[in-house]
Amino acid sequence: MARLESLIGLVNRIQRACTALGDHGGEGMSLWEALPSVAVVGGQSSGKSSVLESVVGRDFLPRGSGIVTRRPLVLQLHRLEEGRSEYAEFLHAPRKKFTDFASVRKEISDETDRITGKTKHISNIPIHLSIYSPNVVNLTLIDLPGLTKVAVEGQPDSIVEDIENMVRSYVEKPNCIILAISPANQDIATSDAIKLAREVDPSGERTFGVMTKLDLMDKGTNALDVIEGRAYRLQHPWVGIVNRSQADINKNVDMMAARRKEQEYFENSPDYGHLAHRMGSEYLAKLLSKHLETVIRQRIPSIIALINKTISELDAAGSHWQASWHRFRELCRAFDRVFKEHLDGGRPGGDRIYKVFDHQLPAALKKLPFDRHLSIRNVQKVVSEADGYQPHLIAPEQGYRRLIDGSIVYFKGPAEASVDAVHFVLKELVRKSIAETEELKRFPTLTSDIAAACTEALERFRDESRKTVTRLVEMESSYLTVEFFRKLNMEGDRHPNQTGPNADKNRKEPPAPNMDSYGDNYLRRIASNVNSYIMMVCETLRNSIPKAVVHCQVREAKRSLLNHFYAQIGRQEKERLGAMLDEDPALMEKRTLIAKRLELYKSARDEIDSVAWK
Repeated sequence: MARLESLIGLVNRIQRACTALGDHGGEGMSLWEALPSVAVVGGQSSGKSSVLESVVGRDFLPRGSGIVTRRPLVLQLHRLEEGRSEYAEFLHAPRKKFTDFASVRKEISDETDRITGKTKHISNIPIHLSIYSPNVVNLTLIDLPGLTKVAVEGQPDSIVEDIENMVRSYVEKPNCIILAISPANQDIATSDAIKLAREVDPSGERTFGVMTKLDLMDKGTNALDVIEGRAYRLQHPWVGIVNRSQADINKNVDMMAARRKEQEYFENSPDYGHLAHRMGSEYLAKLLSKHLETVIRQRIPSIIALINKTISELDAAGSHWQASWHRFRELCRAFDRVFKEHLDGGRPGGDRIYKVFDHQLPAALKKLPFDRHLSIRNVQKVVSEADGYQPHLIAPEQGYRRLIDGSIVYFKGPAEASVDAVHFVLKELVRKSIAETEELKRFPTLTSDIAAACTEALERFRDESRKTVTRLVEMESSYLTVEFFRKLNMEGDRHPNQTGPNADKNRKEPPAPNMDSYGDNYLRRIASNVNSYIMMVCETLRNSIPKAVVHCQVREAKRSLLNHFYAQIGRQEKERLGAMLDEDPALMEKRTLIAKRLELYKSARDEIDSVAWK
């Protein structure tokens, strides 16, 4: 069986998970209510806050007149090894450590006001505070608002009843240990805490009585009748506490010094000396910690049974979600089938993509302005600029490269136009496919979402395709095919004395020191060589651009048009799916609540499995 620290730590973790998922008791199927806990109950000014601070050994609770505790405070104490620094953490601020306990007090006040406002109203939503210290035992206490008899100015008329109902909702649970705080300077018969504890726990087996302010009793009187169980008997022994005086509080007397002072009081008291070994806040903390461990150990089998039963019920209730997901996938697959039929030829429309490659792309390539770019005048201008102040010696290589680069740039237009044309065809096929999918006609919201998801996916495919065809064009500029020009030179060498109308085209021109000495034939030959090379590139791109477009757009549309949509829906809450299937919002909210509870209970089961049977 688990050690005490593991068992109490287990309950602490499950309680925090309950609060995080909105389960803090007061409703059906509540795991919170099944967990053993210690609720601190007492009237206003009974010394309840002083008892808690004595147990912790720190000043950390807000003080003031009237109702100070307006939300339940779940106080989880974790014992550290000697010598380690103490600190506090709040569940609502998980990444922040508080080492200044004055800041803890302020945070409790601020968090209370966040829910209840600056008014004196109360809320049943708990604040979770964990304190880690070498001066505490492993224990969890729930500090509840002090019971009151009269509503004061600024409080609603129902405040007395509201507080009692909140406190009662905690202490009437069979798994709740009641820590009933009563001041010794008041008659036990008038104790608000004992009155309420007697109503919900008549046998007294769940109640621990704490008598505070023993040092403030009238001289010559004592509380032995109560503490020894003669005035009001409980199953567990009463514990006496001596609170710090108001003077000590004002002087900021150290809590550890106050503990020592309290122990000295009991040891030296003629009335309580024989009971000193079971008096004081330190003894109370150890007593409660040990008893809480015992109760948790006893309750684990019933808690596991409750969790397993509830998980089965929630799984059954949540099966509608599985059905909805299956229905959603079936509808999407029906659309996908129709879309693929359009692409593959089972339905008309896919052939328009082929027409882009067979007619539109070649026509665009033929219209490229190579004649203007390779005109005699432009060739002369480019070659001259490339030579700079010193004319070329044999062949204008830089001029060739500039002319080729300037020509290849023109291919980007038709390449991108092909991408856009195929994108338009695919969008049209999506629109037609949605209209032809009979199963979608009953679900207008889903239809709209599928159309939006397809548009988004096609735009991603288009962007990738555009990058790819642009790279193809840029690669042609990055590395020229040298063999092409070597062959031209070899042909010129084989026909050195050729005459006739084509002689100038095949003859290598002698180098000249000045551009003015170059004739039109020489410039035409350069233009002709560049044009021949560009036509070779054109043929290459005419074949490679359709391959790239089909690979990046058509193929991806067939394979993964809705994949991103599926992943998006899977990551989001289930209400998105319900909305697309035009489901009743009340049913969506109920299913969300079921899913959260199922997550909570499965998490709790895993926690218990990891700890309870070590």
